[in-house]
Amino acid sequence: MKELLQTRLLIILGWIFLGLGAVGAILPILPTTPFLIVALALFSKSSPRFHQMLLNNPWFGPTLQQWEEHKTLERSTKYKVIVIIVAVFSLSIALLHDRIHYQLTLAALAPILLLIIWRIKEPAD
Repeated sequence: MKELLQTRLLIILGWIFLGLGAVGAILPILPTTPFLIVALALFSKSSPRFHQMLLNNPWFGPTLQQWEEHKTLERSTKYKVIVIIVAVFSLSIALLHDRIHYQLTLAALAPILLLIIWRIKEPAD
């Protein structure tokens, strides 16, 4: 009984992190990939079906497979992520033209996020 409750809790948490990852694809401050990696780890401990669902996803499955196997990201993936981060943060800063505190917060967070992404290891060729 205890094992069943633990499994269900891990599945619920996996779906919560998957949802946060989905929201992170839209909101600039919320990161997508770390939430998806946590969801992947939770599903790997609780649900082989949901774990495979993430790994087989056409949008982020290959990136998660690479992360799960090697803890690396392709340079081309990093470039895409960097372009998206710059575009979304720039748009957000422009839309918040009358809220200087939010603009400064975004302007401070963007370089930190970019540095974190850039420092992730790349696969050896």
